[in-house]
Amino acid sequence: MHEQPSTVVFVEGDSDRAALLKLAERRGRDLRTEGVEVVAIGGAHALPRFLSSVPSARLVGLCDAGEAREFTRALDHVYVCESDLEDELIRAVGAERLQEIIQEQGELHSFRTLQKQPAQRTRTIEQQLRVFLGNRKIRYAELLVGELDLANVPRPLDALLEAVGVPPASPPQEPARC
Repeated sequence: MHEQPSTVVFVEGDSDRAALLKLAERRGRDLRTEGVEVVAIGGAHALPRFLSSVPSARLVGLCDAGEAREFTRALDHVYVCESDLEDELIRAVGAERLQEIIQEQGELHSFRTLQKQPAQRTRTIEQQLRVFLGNRKIRYAELLVGELDLANVPRPLDALLEAVGVPPASPPQEPARC
C-alpha cells in the first residue's frame, strides 16, 4: 500500500482475507481506497510480530472463537466468528447450496468419497463440509461469499465491514449568506 492506512484489519489466514475482500467488492467498496489494509497473519500467535511493524493506525481483527483472547489483548476492535469463518459461511449459504457449489466445481465425487470414510460417517453434513473445505478454504471462501444473500451475511463479517473504512461524514455546510 502506497499511503499509510488509517485502519489495519488483521485476519488469521488467507481465506479470511479473501472472504472479507470479496464481501467488500460485492458491496461496491474498495477498502484500499478507503484507507483499510487487510493483513493475513498466518495464525493468531503471529499477531505480536505483525503489530511491531504497523504504522500508527486503528487496529481491528477478525478471528475464530478459539483465538479471540490473543486478538482482544492487542487490538482496538475484534470481530469473532462462532467457531470459525468456514462454519459461519456454511451456515449462511446452507449445506444444500454448498453441495451444489462443490458439484459446480467438479469436486462432488471427492466430497462423497470423504463422506464414506469411517471417521466421517457419524458427523453431520455441516461437519463433513467443514472437513472437505480444509485445504480448499481460500478458493471456497470467495465462492461462498459470492453466493451469500447480502441480507444474510455472517454477523462478524458484516459488523467488521460496517465499522471500517467508512469515510467520516462531512460537516454540514453553512448556508451561504448574502
